[in-house]
Amino acid sequence: MAKPTAAELADARTLILPDVIAPDLAVLFCGINPGLYSGATGHHFARPGNRFWPTLHRAGFTPRQLDPSEQLEMLEYGLGITNVVARTTARADELTKDELLAGALALTERAERYRPRFVAVAGISAYRGGFDRPKAVMGPQPELIGGARLWVLPNPSGLNAHYQAADLAAAFAELRAAAGIPVRTGPSRR
Repeated sequence: MAKPTAAELADARTLILPDVIAPDLAVLFCGINPGLYSGATGHHFARPGNRFWPTLHRAGFTPRQLDPSEQLEMLEYGLGITNVVARTTARADELTKDELLAGALALTERAERYRPRFVAVAGISAYRGGFDRPKAVMGPQPELIGGARLWVLPNPSGLNAHYQAADLAAAFAELRAAAGIPVRTGPSRR
């Protein structure tokens, strides 16, 4: 995957990244919103330093570490990706409270339509703001979303210094176990 140019990153502000989604998934992962790097490449969690793909593998969701360009392979494992807000930004803090609230409603509609068993929001701040749950904690949530169990995961962004790689993998592995997904093992690199 070629590194986007400065012009491509600037142009990514107008792009919408398509969901990786299908009916009846085991887990629908939900990012806050796509970054400019993801918008420019057309791949979720694509920025170098984002720990989503290595964490999925370390947590046992995938038998090997997928590259962002292989995102459609997630469907083979019963996994998908969407975002609370579809609009690309350089940083998630550029999003407004209204965008997060509207995004939570749209996510609920997606969950009703596609019927995943779990919806996993990767980012406690986005969950708290979008779902108006200011005291929410990581892990399983008491309410359902569109009939799916709701889970909050740490944001895998490299900017999230609160969670080291092992901590991220453990949090994701807890979800994998709750979803009844067997550990998928294999090499750590492609």
